[in-house]
Amino acid sequence: MERRSTGRRGSGGVGLVAVVAAGCAVAVLAAGPSWALRRPEPRPVVDVGATLVKPSNSDLEVVRIDPDPAPPGGSTTIHAFVGNGGPDTTASPFTVVVTLPEGVTPEEPFFPEDCEVFQNGHRVRCVFPAGLKSGRSATALVPVRLSPDLPLGPLQGGWVAVRSADDKDETNNRKPFEIRVVETTND
Repeated sequence: MERRSTGRRGSGGVGLVAVVAAGCAVAVLAAGPSWALRRPEPRPVVDVGATLVKPSNSDLEVVRIDPDPAPPGGSTTIHAFVGNGGPDTTASPFTVVVTLPEGVTPEEPFFPEDCEVFQNGHRVRCVFPAGLKSGRSATALVPVRLSPDLPLGPLQGGWVAVRSADDKDETNNRKPFEIRVVETTND
């Protein structure tokens, strides 16, 4: 099976066209949170460099971790934690997408360092290589800055999601997080 895509890197998915050959389908993928999380059925063979790799039988899951509280105008770090429930080691790369709530902006440096900001700064995408063993985890770290005019209290609307051709159970691929906006303490 061959998979080709055309589009400009950093364009936020606008106008991105993916063609999945060998009797599958042709899909036009639009900008938005869903394009990074969809995969064609049945699971395709994945082109990793010059080698075609059959997807593994692994189950990636997002684990909810709320970031440390921060004051208006302050900073904190989103921990996008993904575990592999197995039974196999991932044979394909996987993508973690962090969606930020209103009033929160990403600030580099990210981990891994090749994470990309897209969708006008509302999302950060991090790609991890194949090879996450069963029972192991991977974490993307996304430092963020809170707007100085945010009210105190819980700030909702943030999400962490994972997508992989290997993933057999998509029901656990997206979890919300909450940032507690707190008063500045004078020590």
